[in-house]
Amino acid sequence: MNEVQKRGRRAALAALASGCVPWLAWAARAGGFPDRPVRLVVPYSVGVGPDVVARSVAERLAQQWGQTVIVDNKPGASGIVAFGEVRRTPADGYTLFLADTATMAVNPLLHASLPYDPVRDLVPLTLLFRATFVLWVGGGSRFRTLAALLDAARRAPGSVSYATLGNGHASHVAIETFARAVGVRMLHVPFKDAGALFTAVAAGDVDLTAFGINTVAGLMASGKLRPLAVAAKARLASHPDIPTLVEAGGPPIEMHPWAALVTVVGTPSAITLQLQQDIAAALGSAEVRRRAEQAGFEITPSTPKALRERVEADIALYAPLVSEGRIARM
Repeated sequence: MNEVQKRGRRAALAALASGCVPWLAWAARAGGFPDRPVRLVVPYSVGVGPDVVARSVAERLAQQWGQTVIVDNKPGASGIVAFGEVRRTPADGYTLFLADTATMAVNPLLHASLPYDPVRDLVPLTLLFRATFVLWVGGGSRFRTLAALLDAARRAPGSVSYATLGNGHASHVAIETFARAVGVRMLHVPFKDAGALFTAVAAGDVDLTAFGINTVAGLMASGKLRPLAVAAKARLASHPDIPTLVEAGGPPIEMHPWAALVTVVGTPSAITLQLQQDIAAALGSAEVRRRAEQAGFEITPSTPKALRERVEADIALYAPLVSEGRIARM
């Protein structure tokens, strides 16, 4: 081998080595991941819709990895306690968190102090699913249409009441977004549990609420609750008789509470990349999608960038609700 060939070989090896170092580091760090059980923290009770979807994703990931994925339910406090715990876990990819509209966008607006910062402490992986809210009244409600309800709310501010599961809950944020868009003020009636809430609306003690259709399917079928409009661009394929907000005389807004998967900041980029790819594969499963649809959700995988943009857009949308006093800061 002459000197020119030797120099060429040395250059090629150097280039190969420099190019392979990142890949070899990736293989060393992520190639064996995970080699022990992974924990998925869910800030909801066992058996509710988000938990059902989280468990279906966990089962699929366990199949892909050959490792157990433990679903750890920690409901309550709008996810604040669970989220605060997750941020204190090692940044190794072995703890995932089911974040949602409240934990990522609403809580930072409502609370002067939180045990976490969604931007500083967590790494976005992907959007997971979204729901679509429907506006509901009691079966015997005085309001037969959305237009009639809005007319009453405009004539006498505070005369129309609405029920939610508490300050800052998705139903609260959704209805106040709707009310602000049409320029009305309604009376907020918070409840501690869904059973009491639906009983009150069905009886006409409270005029209105907002929930996904699967949540109240039984009450709708029995005639105890009646839909006024679906807060989406298009009618629901499963219930094409329910008009959209615009068709019913309302504003052109959408009510899509969502959930996402995140992990702890500082997790090696090779592992977060693998998590993103593996979760995307799980979300492509027909079984995962079927179970999500049964729970009333639409699977909506995304890039980490799209998840960040979703959070930023929601913060911009909901911030006026707090600054204008529609939702109380805590």
